[in-house]
Amino acid sequence: MIETSATTEIIDFIAHENPQKVMEFKVSHLTKQRVFSLIEASKNGELPQEEQKELEQYLLLEHLMRMAKIKAYQLLHGK
Repeated sequence: MIETSATTEIIDFIAHENPQKVMEFKVSHLTKQRVFSLIEASKNGELPQEEQKELEQYLLLEHLMRMAKIKAYQLLHGK
C-alpha cells in the first residue's frame, strides 16, 4: 500500500486517540476465522469477486491498524 498524506493523517489520528487501547486492540475470533477462510478460498482459486473485495478490504484495514499500532508504540515509548 502506498502511504499518502491522507493515510498518514488517519493513522496518526487513530494512534493519538488512545495509544494504549490501540496497542491492545485485537479482532474477534469470528473475524479471524472469516479472514482465514477467505485466504484459503483465495489460495484455491475459489473466491468469488464479492469475497475477493471483502478480503482486500480486510487486508487494507489490517495494514492501517498495524501502522497505527507502530505509531501508538512510538507515542508510548517516546520514540
